Amino acid sequence: MEPLRRSDYFYELPPELIAQDPLEDRSSSRLLLLDKNTGAVRHEIFRNLGQFLRPGDRLVLNNTRVIPARLIGRRAGTGGAVEVLLLRRLEKDVWETLVKPGKKCLPGQNLEFGDGRLTATVLEVLEDGNRKIAFHYEGIFEEVLDALGEMPLPPYITHKLQDKQRYQTVYAKYDGSAAAPTAGLHFTPELLKALEAQGIGLTYVTLHVGLGTFRPVKEDVITDHHMHSEWYQITPEAAAEINATKAAGGRVICVGTTSCRTLESAADDAGIVHAGAADTEIFIYPGYRFKVLDGLITNFHLPESTLIMLVSAFAGREHVLAAYEEAVREKYRFFSFGDACFIADFAEK
Repeated sequence: MEPLRRSDYFYELPPELIAQDPLEDRSSSRLLLLDKNTGAVRHEIFRNLGQFLRPGDRLVLNNTRVIPARLIGRRAGTGGAVEVLLLRRLEKDVWETLVKPGKKCLPGQNLEFGDGRLTATVLEVLEDGNRKIAFHYEGIFEEVLDALGEMPLPPYITHKLQDKQRYQTVYAKYDGSAAAPTAGLHFTPELLKALEAQGIGLTYVTLHVGLGTFRPVKEDVITDHHMHSEWYQITPEAAAEINATKAAGGRVICVGTTSCRTLESAADDAGIVHAGAADTEIFIYPGYRFKVLDGLITNFHLPESTLIMLVSAFAGREHVLAAYEEAVREKYRFFSFGDACFIADFAEK
């Protein structure tokens, strides 16, 4: 059997279709409906999502909160500029970070942010080049970070974000992400309430999104790619709701690839989701057998990314690439602040 190659997941995207700003009304995004079995495509508006759901279906949403994880400061001694991106907390004031310029930030180097309101010491260079850093401050770290940090927008967004809350879902609850679970950005409180009134269950899980989400696949054969690790948690109540939905014949529809990776990581081979907290490095690509997922609401992903590979595992590479070509023709808005896609078996009764 031929190996799966990175180039198999490439598509042409005009740069002007990369959304630079969020829409004023979150739920006014366009929604492309893709039948995962036939490849048939329809065009809709996100606020009409309920028309394609049925009582007994359950949406699974990731309630992580993005932290303002980008810190701009100076190196003590030289005064040279430095940028630190918080990736994940290792212990109370020690974080794994991405530092630029890395060559200037070796163990023992001290850093300053916000006129010394926050300082840091580089402790260690990790295997992948990331830095382990200890922070020093007075007061509450989250408050200091909120005052000094910026939202870590993806590199393809060049516009400055006017309102930090627009890179958060309306149901964001637990601090810890370096990137937003962007499929959830389309929901408004009114839409969530309407869906519940329609008999659609809402279940929240937590996965703190790492910047590895944006890390390109560099290996030609995709199975050689090493997936980044992300922390997730599923409460006993959430696991019970998802398992009860499956048992009753309802569909479990993940909002975003992060919710999908959470459920597929926590499920056993019988498709039962188990409560708990753990790190996951699950890499889903064509050939993967889904244990829980019945439908996926997601944004449009970068060419040759692990995310377009996950979507292709669910709906088939040919169907996905054909739908993406259609979205390009129809001038959909792509990536984090872009439009959405709902993938399911729409012939099911």
